[in-house]
Amino acid sequence: MDNEATPNPEAFTYYSRLARVKEYVEGTLDGDLSLTAVARVAGMERGCFSRFFRQKTGVRFSGWVASLRIRRAMDLMRSANRSITRVAYSVGFRDVRTFERAFKRDTTMTPSAFRKSVRPC
Repeated sequence: MDNEATPNPEAFTYYSRLARVKEYVEGTLDGDLSLTAVARVAGMERGCFSRFFRQKTGVRFSGWVASLRIRRAMDLMRSANRSITRVAYSVGFRDVRTFERAFKRDTTMTPSAFRKSVRPC
């Protein structure tokens, strides 16, 4: 996984706002996670939340969410024989091409190559 999307894990335990955000995001990962909605969960304005998240975790919010979605997609591909399209949509990506680019950026493999490596048949 790409280190750029790996946040400082202590930030989520030290800052209660980030703990609430983490819980919300992990429960809503397959849905619409707009920055505005997540900022509300943190009790902050959108722009302030974006800066706060980056300063405290060391990563961008959107990169962190994409990374979480990629990890969930990897788990799905390991455990079930689903199409790449179905996996992409089930983890919250709205566009397969965006999913493929994000997956390759985080793992250096395409989703198809990863699936073949974990489910060769």
